[in-house]
Order: sequence, then structure tokens, then C-alpha cells
Amino acid sequence: MTGIYFSGTGNTKFCVDTFLKEYGYSTNSFSIEDNETLGRIENENEIVIGYPVQYSNIPKIVKDYIIYNRHIWKGKSIFIIATMGLFSGDGAGILARLLKNYGAIIVGGLHLKMPDSICDEKALKRSFEENKKIVMKAEEKICKSVCNIKNGKPPQEGLGIVYHFAGLFGQRLYFFWKTQKYTDKLKINTIKCIGCGLCEKLCPMGNIAVKNGIAASSDKCTMCYRCISKCPTQAITLLGKKVIEQNDVSKYL
Repeated sequence: MTGIYFSGTGNTKFCVDTFLKEYGYSTNSFSIEDNETLGRIENENEIVIGYPVQYSNIPKIVKDYIIYNRHIWKGKSIFIIATMGLFSGDGAGILARLLKNYGAIIVGGLHLKMPDSICDEKALKRSFEENKKIVMKAEEKICKSVCNIKNGKPPQEGLGIVYHFAGLFGQRLYFFWKTQKYTDKLKINTIKCIGCGLCEKLCPMGNIAVKNGIAASSDKCTMCYRCISKCPTQAITLLGKKVIEQNDVSKYL
């Protein structure tokens, strides 16, 4: 079994790694951003795929990865892990339906609530202790799910018709346009920016470049919040006007 993931602030990577370790595998998961990942999964029959849910949908970068590499999914048994700050609906189901189009066998789905990664909005902010409890509960849920899988009863979260309608009417219909393409809404405060280049190195889309000592963004942001969570001067925002709290799951481990 091999685990692959897309993760902005570390939530999803942590969950996929925990799943694999609980299952008994010593190797960690691999990012879809790594050029070697495709080679690792081409000859693997069992795959765990993890990603953060955005507006009850798949991040555009994940969708593009699945479609671009559509030739490799046929006949593979796939378990899906979807992480979220609050609500998912059919977060796992969206990817499941896409993968089925390319011949994949969907074993099950797991939805995991994790600390909020949206750094520039107050809505889902919680205390340090609350976030620690959320991570602990996620670990417990992963352990229970692995046990159920080994007993032939994999969880099916996000995969049924009820989940489908919950995701569709809960968020996706209202925010459909936000996840159909990459966004150009990333904002960089040129006064705060020190031109360190960290955001440019971290961006999975190559959407940020330092020009004349100042970072500038283009129109291919995948809303992962990685640059916002790591910027040393809190110069970057996306949905909000200022950074409320920079997030990294390692704080709660």
C-alpha cells in the first residue's frame, strides 16, 4: 500500500502518514507535487489518497493530477481520506466518482476534522487546546477505521447518496465557481513583503515570483494556504484582509 497526498499546512499529510503507520507500514506518504510519486504508484495496487476539502470539492490541483494521469488508475483499489475544518458533505465522494470514470475500485472513504488552515478568517479559529483535541480525535478515528478495514468493514464516509446531496446543497452549488479554476485573488502586501522568496519556493503551482525584491502572484493559486501560513511577515492573504493565525499541524502534535 502506498499513500499519496496534497497538503497545504500539513493536516492531510499527517492523516495519511498516521493511517499508513496504523496499518503497519513503515514508509511515509508521498506528495503529488513530487515527480517521483507517479512512478511509486504505477505498480502499486492499493493506494490511499488524501487531500483537503475546499467548499465540499476537490482542490483544483488534485483534480488536474487525477485527470492528467488518468491512465494509471484502472483496476487500482483506492481508499480516500478527506480532511476539513468543519464541513465536507461528499468530500471523498467527489474524488471517488472521478476515479471511477478511469476504472478505479473505491474501497472506502474517511472524513477527518482537523485544525482550520484558513489563516486570514476568524470563522473557524479555535484555542490551542481545542485544536490539540481535534488532532487527537482524528488519530483515534483513523485507528478505529484501520481496525474496521482489517475486519472487512471499511468506512464509507462521503460515498453515499445522502453525502452527495449534503455536499451539493450544503456548499458546492453556492461556491461552485471557486473550485472550477485556479484563483487570482492572492494578495501580497508590498510594504510588509521583505522579498525572502520563501513563498516562491513553497508554492505548488509556481504562482508566486520575487521580482525586484518583492513577491508577486499570478492567477494560478490553488488555495492551499501554504505561503500564508509560512510568510515571516504575514504579508500574504487570500480570503481575508489580514492574517489572524498562521497554522501548522506540527504545533498540535
